[in-house]
Amino acid sequence: MSTHASQLERLTFFSDAVFAIAITLLVIEIHVPRLGVADDHAYLAALHELMPSFMGFILSFLVIGALWAAHHRVFGLLADYDSGLVMPNLLLLMVIAFMPFATALMSANPLARVPELFYAGTLLTAGLLQRWLFGKALRAPYLRRDVAPADVVAVRARSWALPTAALLAFALAWVAPAYNNFVLLLIPLLARLLPRLARRRLAAATA
Repeated sequence: MSTHASQLERLTFFSDAVFAIAITLLVIEIHVPRLGVADDHAYLAALHELMPSFMGFILSFLVIGALWAAHHRVFGLLADYDSGLVMPNLLLLMVIAFMPFATALMSANPLARVPELFYAGTLLTAGLLQRWLFGKALRAPYLRRDVAPADVVAVRARSWALPTAALLAFALAWVAPAYNNFVLLLIPLLARLLPRLARRRLAAATA
């Protein structure tokens, strides 16, 4: 194994570890009710109060999972390593590691504007940093030789799904705190639509 390939592997393993820790820490912010009674209604009420935390956990788990899947996909396309990838990758991991706090703040104050703006802004930052990282990584001479140009175009287009949805959620947080998070459900749709549009544009340009 070459030195560069070894460095790329180390960067990938380190990134995977940070993603795993961040996604695990999300559940720590959900505090277990300790009522000291055996009343069923009291526990049901306590669990009901935790619903925003449960929803925040699920939402952030899926977002971090999507970020990891995209990171895994892109680094799987690389055959070489460049030190220029380290800083954008570290900045992305910094925001990923910060997401449990942003999630807890939003979940504890589900109808407040500032926590919702803070959460959407964190997602937007993560999405833009990942787009920056992918833009630097998905180019020669770092790509594997068997990677088709259409696949690169599709992956780059897909990386706009999260920042696009997060920007919409950020804007809607001003007028509809909490409900703005439903916009994030567009991420899977955008992740499918944007690559298709990009492939069509490439096919039309090369026809």
